[in-house]
Amino acid sequence: MSETITGSVERVTYYNPENGYSVLRLRLSGKRLPGTGRDGLTTVVGNLPQVAAGENLTLEGDWVTHPKHGKQFQAQKCEQNMPASAAGMRRYLASGLIKGIGPRLAKRIVSHFGKDTLEVIERTPERLREVPDIGPKRSLLIAEAWDEQKQVKEIMLFLHTHNISTNLAIKIYKQYGADAISIVRSDPYRLAQDIYGVGFKTADRIAQDLGLPGDHPSRIEAGLLYVLNQFTDDGSVFAPRQELLDRAQELLDVSSDLVPPGLERLISNERVHPDRLPIIDPNKPGTPRSSKLAEPGESYHLPAVYLTPLYFSELGTAKRLHDLARALPTRLSDLPPAFVSLDPNLSDEQKEAIRSSLSHPVSVLTGGPGTGKTTAIRTLITVLDSAGKSYALASPTGRAAKRLSQATDRPASTIHRLLGFSPREGFKHNSENPLKIDMLVVDESSMLDLVLANNLLKAIIPGTHLLLVGDVDQLPSVGPGDVLRDVIASKVAPVTRLSVIFRQAANSHIITNAHRINQGQMPIFPSTKAETGMAAEDFFLFSSESPESAADWVRDVVCNRIPSKFGFHPRDDIQVLAPMYRGPAGVNTLNEILQASINPPVPGKPEKNVFGQTFRPGDKLMQLQNNYDKNVYNGDIGQLTNIDLVNQTLAVDFEGHHVSYDLSEADQLVLAYAVSVHKAQGSEYPVVVLPLVTQHYIMLQRNLLYTAITRARELCVIIGSRRAIGIAVRNDKISQRFTALNWRLSSMDP
Repeated sequence: MSETITGSVERVTYYNPENGYSVLRLRLSGKRLPGTGRDGLTTVVGNLPQVAAGENLTLEGDWVTHPKHGKQFQAQKCEQNMPASAAGMRRYLASGLIKGIGPRLAKRIVSHFGKDTLEVIERTPERLREVPDIGPKRSLLIAEAWDEQKQVKEIMLFLHTHNISTNLAIKIYKQYGADAISIVRSDPYRLAQDIYGVGFKTADRIAQDLGLPGDHPSRIEAGLLYVLNQFTDDGSVFAPRQELLDRAQELLDVSSDLVPPGLERLISNERVHPDRLPIIDPNKPGTPRSSKLAEPGESYHLPAVYLTPLYFSELGTAKRLHDLARALPTRLSDLPPAFVSLDPNLSDEQKEAIRSSLSHPVSVLTGGPGTGKTTAIRTLITVLDSAGKSYALASPTGRAAKRLSQATDRPASTIHRLLGFSPREGFKHNSENPLKIDMLVVDESSMLDLVLANNLLKAIIPGTHLLLVGDVDQLPSVGPGDVLRDVIASKVAPVTRLSVIFRQAANSHIITNAHRINQGQMPIFPSTKAETGMAAEDFFLFSSESPESAADWVRDVVCNRIPSKFGFHPRDDIQVLAPMYRGPAGVNTLNEILQASINPPVPGKPEKNVFGQTFRPGDKLMQLQNNYDKNVYNGDIGQLTNIDLVNQTLAVDFEGHHVSYDLSEADQLVLAYAVSVHKAQGSEYPVVVLPLVTQHYIMLQRNLLYTAITRARELCVIIGSRRAIGIAVRNDKISQRFTALNWRLSSMDP
């Protein structure tokens, strides 16, 4: 039979914000009970709302005996009450629960107001100015933080009964404010739509706890959207209708008769858009890629379903690119061919690429590392400068733009910055306010996703020249679409592929091995100069068969061997890239291992565990999503410079751009000592360390290995087995993406 105990929280020994599991030390009210220790405290464990030292709790549960820690109270229900004593109030305010109040300020406030402290903060917060060093601004911040915390607690009490974490409760409050509980009750599936980090499964669990039936129309529609978003998360622009219905029915575990009507409702509400895509001979250009292609000569229609914004992005991209490619005369038509005198040291391919970009409104320049793409861009810029023509240089990411600027000695920006994006007003440059330039060069175009491409093309007037530069053999964009590959396949624009490796690049094993891999050959790991005519100074293999052994090697190589032999800094110069997130040699485990070695805990150094991660000043972090308010983007890497436990903020330096995060926003950040190969696109590092073992076989593809190696500028170290490398080299299948841009471009009138 359960018991009820009451007492004040002396300290919170452990709290997991993901599931609320807590270990508390409680000073019981009333008589001493069998579980009370010599210090007068009782250990309480259980999944509880977030509590703070000083709070009074009424707990219902059972006494249990832990084999190591002895008798404990296992709490099942928890009722929170504000502390009544001055000491309890001081501990409560000093706990860090109220933003803006630390231990010293808490002591001064309670010393001034005594037992009336909490009532003053609640009812007359302006009186806080009576306390030394508290001015009008700070008193207002404390009052706002108090009010927010109170509302969050109410939401947490409601959500805690449905097994929702504290972190999620705070995010729900920030999204919906005082309406949070009513919105969650009426339509829990809105959480998956509105709140970053909440998927269908979390929303579905809440809905089931609230008693929403499994065949409820909202659940059917949310399940369909979830599956369709899974397709786009994997890079597809649309989903084949039947595959969408089948996967949604399996997810929802409902009668198959209920799913098609749900899809029709989404179509009626314009949340998704249907289309029928003609599938012809798969060997011909212009065929939408599908898991079921026609036999040669056969023709049929593939029913497809798009998220509505992606449908109009694909239509818009195709039309604008087609119109741009057909626009004549252009803003460079007055440039006489004789004017373009090119450096004789350029290869014929480079000269052709430059002339093609000047004579065609849209053109593509592709090629692997060391083939002179950047040299061609520099020469093109010189020609434009000499002719007095205006141009802009841009890349999809900040790191790629920085590299482009350094390589050309000209300003370059991200596409978002070029278009003047702001989160509230959208893109400043669009069809009504286009870019006033003669030519636009977009580098790292393999990273260009469909939505960004569409917005970019909106801002380009027909007659302006567009040159897309990128390595089409790298991994495609993280976002939906395969723009560069589709443009090349459609033949809407001339394509120049550079293949000649220049002499200085040929001396690099990184570059020569990248080309070997791209041609389906094993990389060479020469141990002596006699084998290849040059010493192995930039490409190494450390043999390891198991993922556990590979992880140990990664730590040793990153923290000891490379810094000792080459002088590179383990955090600032070395980037570990891994094919997968999970497993002993995956991104997540490697980050824990490397953080413990490179930035271990130090007495007196602040740290904070939030969203299942421990953050410390000095940590290398990556931004996980585009945050336009903060001007940081998916894949940006920075360094954590400060943790403010009083104001509950993290300060991160993104290469000179200083950004502050509330702790509730920390799920936008992850440790980045190791990152996935996909996240490294467009970046370049002095040193790349790549664990590659057979347990990664699902992800072992040629373009993944090629992309990883080409991220290294000075040194590349592979840790793993030759068998795993061989699997990747032989697997030249490109991960399938459902996209119809190629077909739409090819089917337009010439």
